[in-house]
Amino acid sequence: MITAIVLAAGESKRMGEPKMLMPWGRSTVLQTVISTLQTAGIKDILVVTGGAREQVERLIGQTVQTVYNEDYKKSEMLHSIQLGLAAKMREASAALICLGDQPQIERGSVRSVCDAFLKTKSRLVVPSYQMHRGHPWLVARALWDEILLMHEPETMRDFLNRHKDKIHYLNRDTPSILQDVDTPEDYLKYKPPL
Repeated sequence: MITAIVLAAGESKRMGEPKMLMPWGRSTVLQTVISTLQTAGIKDILVVTGGAREQVERLIGQTVQTVYNEDYKKSEMLHSIQLGLAAKMREASAALICLGDQPQIERGSVRSVCDAFLKTKSRLVVPSYQMHRGHPWLVARALWDEILLMHEPETMRDFLNRHKDKIHYLNRDTPSILQDVDTPEDYLKYKPPL
C-alpha cells in the first residue's frame, strides 16, 4: 500500500494567516490537496498538523487520519515526515510525501509517481520539471529507517542528495510540481477563479 503523508504543520508566517484554510476554488487549499490525492486513487492519507491544528482537523473531519506535530514551532519539515512515517510503519510499502500548501498538484503527477514506483520498484521516485525536483515524491519502506534516524539540521534535501544515484526521476511537463503557496503573492498568482 502507498500512503500519502501530507505536510500541513507549518505556522504560515509568510502568509500571515493559516494557509491550509484559505479558499481555493470552491474548496480550501488543504481540501484541494486531499481531494486530488483521492481522485488519483490514494486511499490511505495521513495529514501532519501543527499550526492551526484545531481548525485544520475540524476542516478535514474524519475523512483522513491525522497526527499532530507538537514541536511544529521549532521543528522543520523533517520532523513532520518522521512522525508520518512512524505512524504508518506497519501498514505501508511506500510513502508519497506531499505538501499541504500545494493545491496546484495534479492528479496525473500523483498517479505517474505511484505508477513509476509500482513498475520500477525503485526506492525513490521524484518528479522533475526542467531538472528541478518537485512534489509529491515517493520513498519506499526500505529507506524509512534511515529517515527516522536523521536529526536536524539535516534535511530531506540532504537525504535525497545522499541517494541521488538511486532516484528514479520522472520528467513532468508541468511546473505545478514546483509551485506551493507560501506568500500572499503566491496565493494571488496561482489562485483559481471561482
